[in-house]
Amino acid sequence: MKSSPLRVVARQSPALVPPASAASLRPDGQDPLDMSFKSLVARATGGISPLAMGLAFQDWYLHLLVAPGKCAELAGCWAGALAGAPAGTEPGDDRRFADPGWSAWPFHRYAWNFRQVEHFWQRATSGVAGVGPHHAEVVRFAARQLLDMWAPSNFPWTNPEVLRAAWASGGASLAAGWRNWRQDACRHLAPPGAAVSEPLGAPYVPGVDVALTPGKVVFRNALIELIQYNPQTDAVYREPVLIVPSWIMKYYILDLSPHNSLVGYLVRKGHTVLMISWRNPDAGDRDLGLADYLRQGLLAGLAQAGAVGGGAPVHAVGYCLGGTLLAMAAALHGDDQVAGRKPLPAPLASISLIAAQTDFSEPGELGLFIDDSELAFLDALMWEQGYLTGDQMAASFQLLHARDLVWSRMMREYLLGRRSAPNDLMAWNADSTRLPFRMHSEYLHQLFLRNDLAEGRYLIDGKPVLLSSIMAPMFVLATERDHVSPWRSVYKIHQLCDVPVEFVLASGGHNAGVVSEPGHPGRSYLSLATGPARPRRTVAAQWVEHAHRTEGSWWPHWQHWLARHSSPHKVAPPAPPAPVLGAAPGLYVVQP
Repeated sequence: MKSSPLRVVARQSPALVPPASAASLRPDGQDPLDMSFKSLVARATGGISPLAMGLAFQDWYLHLLVAPGKCAELAGCWAGALAGAPAGTEPGDDRRFADPGWSAWPFHRYAWNFRQVEHFWQRATSGVAGVGPHHAEVVRFAARQLLDMWAPSNFPWTNPEVLRAAWASGGASLAAGWRNWRQDACRHLAPPGAAVSEPLGAPYVPGVDVALTPGKVVFRNALIELIQYNPQTDAVYREPVLIVPSWIMKYYILDLSPHNSLVGYLVRKGHTVLMISWRNPDAGDRDLGLADYLRQGLLAGLAQAGAVGGGAPVHAVGYCLGGTLLAMAAALHGDDQVAGRKPLPAPLASISLIAAQTDFSEPGELGLFIDDSELAFLDALMWEQGYLTGDQMAASFQLLHARDLVWSRMMREYLLGRRSAPNDLMAWNADSTRLPFRMHSEYLHQLFLRNDLAEGRYLIDGKPVLLSSIMAPMFVLATERDHVSPWRSVYKIHQLCDVPVEFVLASGGHNAGVVSEPGHPGRSYLSLATGPARPRRTVAAQWVEHAHRTEGSWWPHWQHWLARHSSPHKVAPPAPPAPVLGAAPGLYVVQP
């Protein structure tokens, strides 16, 4: 059997770490039988710890039992709900009940009753004295998920929109929904490697339909390929731009279609752009850690960017987890400069963090899945596999927003028979990656659970990573509806660094808010005007009070900031170094 070209490349690349047995990688030296059992449980529960959930409900229930005043309040709330609603009551602003049919009998009664049950559980899971804050959030979240599952909009016989569509189409809408369900079931239940129908995101193929900005692969090791994009102007800024995407995602979210490619936008504005493309790890990469991603990923790419720029400082850009890694590198660089040690492979002209956290004390709803019990089960699952799959990670994100991403989608596609038209962002989102066991365990335990990076306890090669040592000016972007990197968490970089920070809050979410090209309808962003009256140190709420909203894309604002921190005189575009290893998008991005 012949090896694929990609596997040949990977074998010819230098090894990142010595091979390690699975036993040597067990967290805290745990017994393999314990790990195997927890892994089986985690597979059955989707990675969620049943013990953590049970302890949360036990904490809530026992404290509720010794709160007679709260119980009386809830009894009154329930009695009021049983009294019913007057005829013609409007269903409110819940999008699930936006169809006019919900105002007619008996559907308005279904919606009213459901909202009363929601209101009751909101009261029941809030304000119970003595319940730990984390347990209270878990109980509220679980109650919301169970209620969303049983919403009357999810069932054909209690949803007027579904009944009307079925009547008008003579049942064709239900038949189409059945075909959609069968297609999805076959896709999800098919064994690995089996032939299945075309994925929903097709036909968006990297290098054919997306990731089309012309460029060349100029460097490759066992972890990354580095793409240098072809210049599109006669002269370019002297400082190259190195983009470090997250390895949780394929890089081409920043180079989707030609009209919404951030890479293409920068190149057309006269920047020399280089992009790291991460290799998709497998079980053999289980021992890769964050330090390996720093050394063999970011620093290797930075060395090549410095060579392309002829020694000029580099504008380094990190997206999501790539931004967290970039902040670590910049902190070590600043500390080395102060101590007179060897600095980074290339100097930094600026640092841009895009939807990237450095303080994880307020991770939003993702924090519901981060405690010692949850991580024990997740560690066991990753330990057995050697990695966390993209589907397993995506399931957690879907659970956070199950109302929109699961139940509303199922109602639309299975009950109404309407498929969402595929687009480039959907195709990218379906092109998932894997996360090595050691790296993801370090990330969750040390950054999310213990917040070691923000509190100065995180070590790389025995040296503490102190974000206060960062010396390059910073541009920091957050998005208003980000459930991965909540904007208030991203904002905390102000309290961790002493350098000027240009903070911008864009509309949209973690992905769509970043892919926000000029001309995109409905886009805007908040920022502070420059000048002596600009407040230097504020908390997030104060910043919002001072900020002003600009309609349109945040891209021009950022590009002007990059230009202000670049040399005033442009130079001829640099030629790619020899030898060129192939054309963009390279091999790693198409690795399954």
